[in-house]
Amino acid sequence: MSQHVEQLFERLWQDYISRTPSAPKVHEVLGKGHPIVNDHVAFRTFDIAPVRLEALAQHFLDLGYKEGGDYHFEAKKLRAKHFEHDDPTLPKVFISELMTEEFSDSLQAKVKEMVSHINPEDVKKDDFLYSGTHWQVSHDDYQALLEESEYAAWMAAFGFCANHFTVSVNQLPGYTDLEEVNQTLKDNGFKLNTSGGEIKGSPDVYLEQSSTMANHHPVEFSDKTVEIPSCFYEFAKRYEIEPGKLYSGFVAASADKIFESTNAS
Repeated sequence: MSQHVEQLFERLWQDYISRTPSAPKVHEVLGKGHPIVNDHVAFRTFDIAPVRLEALAQHFLDLGYKEGGDYHFEAKKLRAKHFEHDDPTLPKVFISELMTEEFSDSLQAKVKEMVSHINPEDVKKDDFLYSGTHWQVSHDDYQALLEESEYAAWMAAFGFCANHFTVSVNQLPGYTDLEEVNQTLKDNGFKLNTSGGEIKGSPDVYLEQSSTMANHHPVEFSDKTVEIPSCFYEFAKRYEIEPGKLYSGFVAASADKIFESTNAS
């Protein structure tokens, strides 16, 4: 079982670094040869069958994960859930989905058209979580989606893949707080997400998070190739909710700002 889980995360990681070349550099800068422990891996999807949040989650439930918290992002019109494994060395999983019916008819039509290209049987396959796009969109379509929802535009361009991996600061040798991690990253030329401050959250909510801004990666649209924001790297410091037990959930107000790490502007 754990071998299957580890294989899945390794494949997700290799796919992720193919469009996030800064991620291995983060490892070099922070890890200094030590292995880096992942706090969580995040995925995006739409609230349309056959790719609803629950369909993606099934891959992890089949590998022994259990449901954690439910989250709602009103401004971005998203809902999300997190999942965790009894084995604390395995990353948590955070899956969000766009509530398409809260958007314009135009956005809904574009998203439905994209999803119509997906074979429901493919969603159950082991490699679906890093299968990318199953459709072709024009750059104009991407721009039109971007005007309404950065999230929808990102999905149109990249499809199904890990949106970000997250360094567990608690298990990062040589660091005790997120400020030190952020400073090291800035000293090495990384640009951080400053939306809502460099550090989102606080010890009061048992979780602090920060992230790099997404790398830019060339995307082949149906009419041209354009470099757009792809994926980013997150950093999480968790605090004890009781002696010896770290908080394992997420904070919606902080995650809301983390989503902006892929903003195009």
